[in-house]
Amino acid sequence: MLTKLSKNLIKEIKKQKHEKSYLLFLDNIKIIKDALSMGLKPKFLLTCDENLITEEILSFLDKDIIFIVDYRTIEQLSDSKTPQGVVCIIEYTPHIVEKPKTNYLIIDGLQDPGNVGSLIRTAAACGFDYVYLIDSVKVTNSKLIRSSVGTIFNVKVFELSRKQFIEKIKEWHLKLLKADMNGTNIFRFNNTEQIGVVVGNEGQGVSKEISDLCCMSISIPMKNNVESLNAAISGSIIMYEISKNSFEIS
Repeated sequence: MLTKLSKNLIKEIKKQKHEKSYLLFLDNIKIIKDALSMGLKPKFLLTCDENLITEEILSFLDKDIIFIVDYRTIEQLSDSKTPQGVVCIIEYTPHIVEKPKTNYLIIDGLQDPGNVGSLIRTAAACGFDYVYLIDSVKVTNSKLIRSSVGTIFNVKVFELSRKQFIEKIKEWHLKLLKADMNGTNIFRFNNTEQIGVVVGNEGQGVSKEISDLCCMSISIPMKNNVESLNAAISGSIIMYEISKNSFEIS
C-alpha cells in the first residue's frame, strides 16, 4: 500500500516545477524506464494507480519515494493532454561539454522542441552520439523529451551559447558541414572522416557565425518544386546518408 503524498509536499513539488530548470517531470512510462535504466536518480515517483508501477520500475528505485496522489495532481504536474497516471521527478545533471569521439550533431538556434527531440532521436539511431544545442530549446523541455522517446538519455547532449561553441570548435579543430538548400547534393557526398552536421533555425537557417566555421554545405534534392523540408526531416536524411556505411546489411 503506497503512502499518500501530503498537500504541503505537493505544493512544494508544483513550485519546483516552475522554478528549477533542470528538474525533469517524466510522464511517460517507457521514458521513465529508459531514464531509470540509464542510472538517473529520481526524487519522487507519483501515481494515481499503484498498479501502474511495474516490477521493472520498482527494481530501479526505493519504495519510500513512491507516493499515491489523485489524478488531478498528475494532470497539473504533467505536460501531456492525457497523462498515463505516473509522473517521475528526476534532477537532471547537465553533461560537461567535451570533444566528440564520434560523428556529432549541432542544432543551431532551433526552438521547436518537437523538431529538436526528433533530431536527437535520429542522432542516437545513426551513431551521432554527441549533440550540441546552440541557443536552442532546453534539453529539459518535456515535449523535447517525449519527441526524443527517451533517447536523450542515450546520447550526450550539451547546451552552449553560440560564442561558447565557436570557441570550442576552434580549439578542437573539427570538421563541420551545414544543411543548406544551395549546398552539394548529399547523395554525391562521400565522407570517411569524423564530421559534424549543423541544422539551423527553420526560418533563418544556420547562423552566419556557425556557417563561417563549416567546410561545406549539403543539400537534399527534391522534386515537384518543393524548396525545403522540415528541419528534423532534413537533418535526419543527412545523418542517415552519412552513417549508412556503418550499418550492417544482413
